[in-house]
Amino acid sequence: MLIVVTGPPAAGKSSWIRSHAKPVDVVIDLDLMALAMAGPGADHHNHSATLLRIVHAARWAAIREAEQHLAKVDVYLIHTQPGAKAMAKYRRLEARIVTVDPGRDIVMQRIANMRQPAMAAVATRWYGWQCRTGAQSRSAMPQASVDW
Repeated sequence: MLIVVTGPPAAGKSSWIRSHAKPVDVVIDLDLMALAMAGPGADHHNHSATLLRIVHAARWAAIREAEQHLAKVDVYLIHTQPGAKAMAKYRRLEARIVTVDPGRDIVMQRIANMRQPAMAAVATRWYGWQCRTGAQSRSAMPQASVDW
């Protein structure tokens, strides 16, 4: 099964996956991939444009390959803000969509404490997108998660 995890930066998407995925599952996380491909001492959330271009290509290749194995293994994919084309693909694959959102105030505080200031703009865009798509959240664990 494909489990697509969405949510703003610093919402806890990676933590949610760590609490749900099993060792045999596949996790496709752009941040972890970038960290794995970056040089020693790289910032976990601040990558060069060149590295991000390479990592994005690797991520799409990983997604394409993972699609071939969904009957055998669960694949967790972090996709912060999937567009209509991606959502249509995920629906065709019968993906479970999980939104992790502890709330705007908590996200913005986490960004201020742990992330680059530019991530605040990304979170603001995510909340705008969330309002436009009409997705709603319900409480589960410390953050909200909803299946679409």
